[in-house]
Amino acid sequence: MGNALRFLHGHCCKPAAAGDSDSLGPHGVSAATVGVSALAHDLFHFEITSQVPEGLSKHVVSSKNAQANWYRKLLEAWKEAKPPPKAPEEAARLVIQTLKRHQKADVEGLLAFYCLPLPHTLVQVSAGVPTSLPDGVKFEMQTLPVDAKAIPDGDTITVYVSTTSPRESSCVPGEVQMATVQRSKARAERNYGRADALHKKIIEAGYRVINIQNDEILARKYRIQLRGIDAPESAMPYGKEAKEELANLVQGKCLRIFVYGEDRYGRSVGDIYSNGIFVQEIMLKKGLAWHYTAYDQRWELETWEKEARAKRVGLWASPNPEKPWEWRKDRRQGR
Repeated sequence: MGNALRFLHGHCCKPAAAGDSDSLGPHGVSAATVGVSALAHDLFHFEITSQVPEGLSKHVVSSKNAQANWYRKLLEAWKEAKPPPKAPEEAARLVIQTLKRHQKADVEGLLAFYCLPLPHTLVQVSAGVPTSLPDGVKFEMQTLPVDAKAIPDGDTITVYVSTTSPRESSCVPGEVQMATVQRSKARAERNYGRADALHKKIIEAGYRVINIQNDEILARKYRIQLRGIDAPESAMPYGKEAKEELANLVQGKCLRIFVYGEDRYGRSVGDIYSNGIFVQEIMLKKGLAWHYTAYDQRWELETWEKEARAKRVGLWASPNPEKPWEWRKDRRQGR
């Protein structure tokens, strides 16, 4: 069984306690355990037993044999997904893509069975990763997996890039290289106090030693400002939702980032692509960010914001939402 299925089944789909039968949902797990974890649970169960969940027939129109065929396809697609779905929208897209040749009623019934977003509620992605570097790009970076703690709000993230990449390997400061070697030696000697002190020195220089699959990697830290958008601050309406959506898009993923320069706070200003999806497009289409026209006049960003305004989604549910740059100015001036 794939590691992704095993992880989700073991951590998210624990059996209900004895006497909790009334709390079980139609898919055989706790009614509170729905969405991605429930689908993973049932795929795990299907791989072992070749049985589809009880109750699914109430939501779809096709036979049990057809349902089994869906689960074989979904099981294969799930194992091939890199990384596997974690957010409900990711799982919904996988189901829709995998079963795109099947009846609409069956696909929507299956999604409803797992409380996953229906096709008409998903944002349609139009922009893929450019095949060549766009005009104005200073350099491209490919990051290590993004940690959830590295996302403070809806338009800023902290990422790390391995120093084994050609661009980074040539500019690692000598003192960082030396401290990394000394730290490794200290850990081998179990002198963890000295190893921690050396790592602190490495971090202060803008780097970090990251453990990935039991392999220690020296990585450079970058703070990224998403180019062309401005999301609500955490204390503003939809600030929390914007942060959560950005986390859903980038958490645990290796990103491609086109960097155009730096802002006055030392952040790299860039376009971010996660699994081929242009992150700024999603944030704008879901009404969780403004097009920041003072710094970016791209027509497509303006179009995506207008789409969200017309649908009155996200912050556009309010007739006159406060602009985050004006909100920050008011606080600076004590208003």
